[in-house]
Amino acid sequence: MRTEIKLFKALSDTNRIRILKMLEVRPLCVCEITEILGLAPSTVSKHLSLLRDTELIGDIKEGRWVNYHLQAGADDERVQQLLNLLAEWLPEDKIIKSDQQKAGEVDRNILCAS
Repeated sequence: MRTEIKLFKALSDTNRIRILKMLEVRPLCVCEITEILGLAPSTVSKHLSLLRDTELIGDIKEGRWVNYHLQAGADDERVQQLLNLLAEWLPEDKIIKSDQQKAGEVDRNILCAS
């Protein structure tokens, strides 16, 4: 039951749901997610860490960025089932729709420029 509790705790936060719904659009880096949510990078990193620990998301290092993505081929059937359900949830939510639009437009090359 411990795994299920971790999964439901991960899904019990508005910002983590928003992140998961953004990642339905495309993989994103921390600076892109931070820009969309309007949160501190450390807060976003904590949310991403919790989602990664439950295997709802994965990450891939690409150059100077770490890209976060939905764990579409999750080994755990429960994770895959939850991601499939989540894909159907909140299709008309204004915040989710706005986040997803921004996820398609945000440019890490501008946001993360050193």
